[in-house]
Amino acid sequence: MVAPGHDAYLLPQLDISEHSLNEDQKAKLIEVRRKKALVKRELNVIDQEINRINQELSKFDSRPVSDTTKETQHTLEDAQGRQRFNLDPKKGIESLVSSGILNDTPEDIAMLLYKGEKLNKTKIGEYLGEHREPNLTVLRRFVELFEFQKMDIVTALRAFLGKFRLPGEAQKIDRMMEEFAVVYCQANSTVYSKSDTCYVLAFSIIMLNTSLHNPCVKEKLTADQFVKMNNGINDGGDLPAQLLINAYHSIKTTPFEIPEEDPMDFTITFYNPDKRGYLVKEGGKRKTWKKRYFVLTDNCLYYFVRESDTEPKGIVPLENLIVTECKDRKFTFEIRSEEKFIKAAKTDSGGKMVSGNHEHYRIQANNQEEMTSWMDAIQKSISKDPFYAQMQQRKKNAMSKQ
Repeated sequence: MVAPGHDAYLLPQLDISEHSLNEDQKAKLIEVRRKKALVKRELNVIDQEINRINQELSKFDSRPVSDTTKETQHTLEDAQGRQRFNLDPKKGIESLVSSGILNDTPEDIAMLLYKGEKLNKTKIGEYLGEHREPNLTVLRRFVELFEFQKMDIVTALRAFLGKFRLPGEAQKIDRMMEEFAVVYCQANSTVYSKSDTCYVLAFSIIMLNTSLHNPCVKEKLTADQFVKMNNGINDGGDLPAQLLINAYHSIKTTPFEIPEEDPMDFTITFYNPDKRGYLVKEGGKRKTWKKRYFVLTDNCLYYFVRESDTEPKGIVPLENLIVTECKDRKFTFEIRSEEKFIKAAKTDSGGKMVSGNHEHYRIQANNQEEMTSWMDAIQKSISKDPFYAQMQQRKKNAMSKQ
């Protein structure tokens, strides 16, 4: 709960009819409301930190004043550094190092991320995925902190993926999974001939998790299919069938737990979008057309029921998609997948985010110019997922004898 009196520091509620505002004024109003929501959340975090510090201070009453002051300063700097990390990982690390709380070594930074105390797991994944130093060395030291010896690969993956949230970019995921495969293979060299084998199997298990537990996937993989899928990946030979069957049943019984997003993430995401505005969208089941507020940012298309909403009604990751103009409806374009269904998410009637089940999205603009502008912006944001090519090459490497 936010402490009494905080509203005095916030912008007052504006008693303004949105119908009387033009588009620029509406945009400024919604920006003010979003910033206000973010400030409230930050104040709530500060409140919790103050309460925690007060509890710590109560332990110092019997100590000399100089000792108490020093420990209080240390606690404050530690909390500040972690909060900065949750907004900008690089600046957070720099803050903790400059205050003397953290040693500027890959080993110490890796241990900080491994413990993860009060650190956002999305930001941990973001830091570990960067293709530069010291991040690359920190990633290796981070993976080496796991004790993978004699640990089955599903348990190892659960431990590894539970420490952070995988970033969205394919290249970052590839680097992180490559490090996992190398370290895990070294710890279990009597079972796996090379790291490419661990890499392919790890992704097979992640895909199995999707197949068994994603409601959009109708054809569920069987244990036999999973075994056959991984034939020949161990330096041209087969992995023990029981190892694969055990992995299958482990995932079938207990899916991977994905770390939750920080509640502030959405608010921060929408501050500087590539494009935003009202469009008319066709419904999925009833095919009715409804006005929705769209935001294009970070290779995703978000849509809201109202511009003032802080959480989206639906999310469409712009990956392996095609955008084309519709000929049967004026100023309308269609977003379609190269596969059967678009990988998307939407909010159900109970407010829970669930997987979408769309073959396409049809969206109408107000005029030709607006439609062309949105189509161009979306086209620029569409990314091609190189996982298919990467996985094929990895599988080829794993199946070839050294």
